Amino acid sequence: MKSPGRFFQVTETVDVNKYFLDIDKVQRFPITFVVKSDETSDQIRSAIRAQAVAKYKLETIVDSYMLAIEEIINVKDLIAAFDTVVKSNQLQMVMDEIVAQSRVEFNYNDGGEDENGNFDEET
Repeated sequence: MKSPGRFFQVTETVDVNKYFLDIDKVQRFPITFVVKSDETSDQIRSAIRAQAVAKYKLETIVDSYMLAIEEIINVKDLIAAFDTVVKSNQLQMVMDEIVAQSRVEFNYNDGGEDENGNFDEET
């Protein structure tokens, strides 16, 4: 079973306890981790797995958690995505979406939304 959207978790650490706790919170649905790191996604995934094997000892437990890691996005990936957005002249659209999603996440509604879902900062 897969959730209708994607779960993202942003972190600065490569601590297996934090990753597996986040995976438990979303009931083992696939989760994407955005990691403030210059290491490659494969290096980060390997570090998490090594810590997990040392902690849990049972490959089946480790495998079930590791399968829940849908994707790992690092700083290099974020910069590449940002460059693509800028080059395609989509920066304002992306910023508007970030604002809209942040308002939903923080349950903020100042009534400044128009009929197209755009926000008027003067309202």
